[in-house]
Amino acid sequence: MTFPVTVVETPPLKVTALRFYEKLNGGLQTLGEVWSNDQTKDLQRRIRTPERFDEVKALEKIESLTTKLAEVRVVVASQPRATTIGRKIPDLFEVKIDGGSVQDRLEFGKKILGKEVKVSEVFTEGGEVDVIAITKGKGIQGPVKRWGIKKLKHKSRKTVRGVGSIGPWHPHYVMYSVPRAGQMGFAQRTEHNKQILKMGNNGADVTPKGGFLRYGPVRTEYTVIRGTIPGPARRLVALRYPARGTPSGEPPRLEQLNLASKQGA
Repeated sequence: MTFPVTVVETPPLKVTALRFYEKLNGGLQTLGEVWSNDQTKDLQRRIRTPERFDEVKALEKIESLTTKLAEVRVVVASQPRATTIGRKIPDLFEVKIDGGSVQDRLEFGKKILGKEVKVSEVFTEGGEVDVIAITKGKGIQGPVKRWGIKKLKHKSRKTVRGVGSIGPWHPHYVMYSVPRAGQMGFAQRTEHNKQILKMGNNGADVTPKGGFLRYGPVRTEYTVIRGTIPGPARRLVALRYPARGTPSGEPPRLEQLNLASKQGA
């Protein structure tokens, strides 16, 4: 059985800080932060971090406010310099620590502060993930391409690639369901329950001859996902535990991975 796969380069994430929240007025409010002193120089291109942060003093303050503590999150930074996309500025985002008591989450956050988290430490082969990414942007498009409506007769008045009428007299406004021209693509989308087929450290095992088209060779850790995922090459992709259940399964046995080049196609 042959099926397409997507290779995602997944370098380790650097845990740069811990952020703590308390519940207030039905929402969350920042209770404090603890920054690691082991920062990369590339992070300064994205955000100005403290030159010297007193981790011990900040953690003591948070531990004294454990009764107010509601959530513990880690601030992680990507490491694009390790890949071939040609970027240096990392992406910075928060990841919630879940499971166990609040004290357990705090201890786990203290243990990984300043360290790297690999994808193999979170996911396993045969498991499933949700893939979140920004789709390809196609600019301003008309209703024929954007919504797939049929073209009008060639003798139609004013236009062919448009709708015959944008609505009746009443209601006296254009309804949201009428196909109109506008921005197409470049929207965040989530694909659910994508199976992980293979994970590894040597990118040469999955790099085709001549490298991937519009990307290049894979240099760091990689994850092979069954099927397609949203977005073009070189765009950030987020993986998470599936929100629609966690089916347990074994990865199919890969007999052959076709590494033929697309450069000559």
